[in-house]
Amino acid sequence: MSPAAAGALFIASLLLALALCHRPLGGYMYRVYAGTRHSRLELGIYRLIGVKPDGEQRWSGYARSVLAFSILSILLLYGLQRLQSHLFLSLGMGPVEPALAWNTAVSFVTNTNWQAYAGESAMGHLVQTAGLAVQNFLSAAAGLAVAVALVRGFARERSETLGNFWVDLVRGTIRILLPIAFVAALLLVAGGVIQTFDGHFTWTTLTGGQQTFTPAAAAGQEAIKELGTNGGGVFNVNSAHPFENPTSWTNWIEIFLLLLIPASLPRTFGRMVGDTRQGYAILSVMAILAVLAIGVTQWAELGAGGTVPQAVGQAMEGRETRFGVSNSGMFASATTLTSTGAVDSAHDSYTALGGGMLIFNMLLGEVAPGGVGAGLYGMLILAVITVFVAGLMVGRTPEYLGKRIGTREIKLASLYFLVTPALVLAGTATAMATGTGRSAMLNTGPHGLSEILYAYTSAAANNGSAFAGLGANTAFYNTSLGLCMAFGRFLPIVLVLALAGSLARQAPVPVSAGTLPTHRPQFVGLVVGVTLVLGALTFLPALALGPLAEGLR
Repeated sequence: MSPAAAGALFIASLLLALALCHRPLGGYMYRVYAGTRHSRLELGIYRLIGVKPDGEQRWSGYARSVLAFSILSILLLYGLQRLQSHLFLSLGMGPVEPALAWNTAVSFVTNTNWQAYAGESAMGHLVQTAGLAVQNFLSAAAGLAVAVALVRGFARERSETLGNFWVDLVRGTIRILLPIAFVAALLLVAGGVIQTFDGHFTWTTLTGGQQTFTPAAAAGQEAIKELGTNGGGVFNVNSAHPFENPTSWTNWIEIFLLLLIPASLPRTFGRMVGDTRQGYAILSVMAILAVLAIGVTQWAELGAGGTVPQAVGQAMEGRETRFGVSNSGMFASATTLTSTGAVDSAHDSYTALGGGMLIFNMLLGEVAPGGVGAGLYGMLILAVITVFVAGLMVGRTPEYLGKRIGTREIKLASLYFLVTPALVLAGTATAMATGTGRSAMLNTGPHGLSEILYAYTSAAANNGSAFAGLGANTAFYNTSLGLCMAFGRFLPIVLVLALAGSLARQAPVPVSAGTLPTHRPQFVGLVVGVTLVLGALTFLPALALGPLAEGLR
């Protein structure tokens, strides 16, 4: 079987599995968030943290809860890293340097999981599990909660409340993430992923040298890092490490996990607003954008564009020979179309156009299907912008799901869209303008610019993957990228919740002959077009100086 045919079969099987899970998992998540009963375990947690589970919050209270929880999480994770040498199961590792500890704490709490360190030589078992792995669950559950709050804004009428953040957080963690991650971890262990709390061990190599290895509880963290679209691996090379991702079928499972919840959430959305056709419309937009992105990446990588790759037949540098070019390309597409950031190959080694497509996936807002929760609310923001544009074209007040999109709503949606470009372009320009930023570049010219552009895009979009050609473990990059992660996560969340509160207060707008149907192919095409045009207009100059310039040379 040719590489192209094998890759097509691999991708087709993934899409089929996701399609089979869309309805049951989406329906289950709807029941989780729409239900009114609390389990004994949940009630115990609510008593412990002093929360009244049946009390609902206004959008401002919901936002304050998200921010307070996240700030506390950052402080606790920062403290764990700084005190590591005094903790149980530290494996003799010292405290993490302050700037790196700040960067890592913000990274995992914001669901970014950018790692400027080698996990096996910087973090002991306790920090990895009680710190990083716990945040993999909680940051994903927080994203789910915000998405559900926005959907409630569309579904409710004349309401001042959006639900209870603490209830949504606990339910998302206990009822959705934990059970699926537990099963996934067992599958990964069966596939050869290690799960142990043993200490260092040393052996003699074939050449007579000594090599030391630090094992880890990798399977458990691997499962939630993919399921929660987090991306933070236990080992330095992430999912390219044979102890994190041993075989082709574990590679398939990991890609499936990182797409599973985002691809099922549109069904949850359709059920919550009382019209499953709306969910299918959103899913169709995600699918079209994803297929286009995957197709371009596969074409660029299998074609091996560039003088040197063409001379040798095909570029394999930076790819895992266990998986091949096509499967590596699929992992790269999936991880940048979502906010996962996990990698099973070196994105820095991709062709110029293939690497450029990975950057563009993140610049579009990671909405196809996006991160856990973040992908859905990002896509709904684009749908709001689309109905506003369509309303201007036909001279009508725009409406979406029975809610009028007025001045306040479109301002909030526009500000949401502008957060990522502002952070990416300002961060990249600052790094290129300073000697400290340029000194960490391993390459010059267009490729060097692409490395820095990728880093700030990954941080602002809360992705966490890297081109790997940038020495980012410096005080400048740890601080600036940490700020990009924080603003890139929390500013959009506040804007989303403000929009949800504004929508929930509205009375429903009656459907008329002039109402734009938002469940038909026409609307799907409009949202796809608006998404691509906005992304192209915003980022084309930066892309033209980096990956496009390199690819056209």
